[in-house]
Amino acid sequence: MNKILVATDGSPSAVEAARFGIELAREHAAELVFAHVVPAFDVLPAAVFQLGGAFPHEPLPHDTELLDEAAALAAGDGIVAETALLRGDTVDALVEYAYSHDVDLVVVGSRGHGPITGTLLGSVSLGLLRRSQRPVAIVRAPEEERRSAPQHESVVARN
Repeated sequence: MNKILVATDGSPSAVEAARFGIELAREHAAELVFAHVVPAFDVLPAAVFQLGGAFPHEPLPHDTELLDEAAALAAGDGIVAETALLRGDTVDALVEYAYSHDVDLVVVGSRGHGPITGTLLGSVSLGLLRRSQRPVAIVRAPEEERRSAPQHESVVARN
């Protein structure tokens, strides 16, 4: 294994995925890349008698902070990691990056919503399993971390 891609969104399961990726990178002396995906466009809904629109999304400081935190976690374990801020649909962007950068393994966290909620919200981990030409490892955070985590919109919930 030469290159590992870890998707991150700051959720407890993404942090656990980062830890798993770091451990694998150390064991295999592999390159490690953390990726965070932001939408390509922000869509403003149309109000009554007004036009909505789509505008290019400007990444927020939070987006790059997630990547910096993941890289710092790796650095704390003596692993130098690259970061990549990707745009577009989360699954599409991760699959394309993994393919175009010859990634050997994609690591992603899973919130464990269950089959009904996962279907309604969409699931990045399920999408990666279906579409990736590279092996995918799905990591769940410990139950207590999932229960205590604040509920917020994140990359994992987007599709």
